[in-house]
Amino acid sequence: MSESARAYTKYVRISPRKARLAADLIRGLKVSDAASQLAYCNLRGGRLIKKTLDSAVANAESRWNARREELRVVEVRVDAGPILKRAKSKNKGGKVPIMKRTSHFTVVVSTE
Repeated sequence: MSESARAYTKYVRISPRKARLAADLIRGLKVSDAASQLAYCNLRGGRLIKKTLDSAVANAESRWNARREELRVVEVRVDAGPILKRAKSKNKGGKVPIMKRTSHFTVVVSTE
């Protein structure tokens, strides 16, 4: 029977579209390969998702006594969080909206 452990990170101040670029790199990989892939990719989302991946691995190790070498990334999801709406002043008294987007990360690891 394969046991799975998950970790969530919510309200991260990065656009979901940018974070999904890093999430696509690790989907389906072994945990050791996924961690090295995120460590050396030149994306800000990679650093943030790596923290969530480490948390999911720690959950699996503490709950199921699973070894890190046996774990595989089953699911990586980046969902849109709430949007902070700001405005920037323009000429003639006008303004343009600025959408500061946030993300929710979900990482699920499982034994093979």
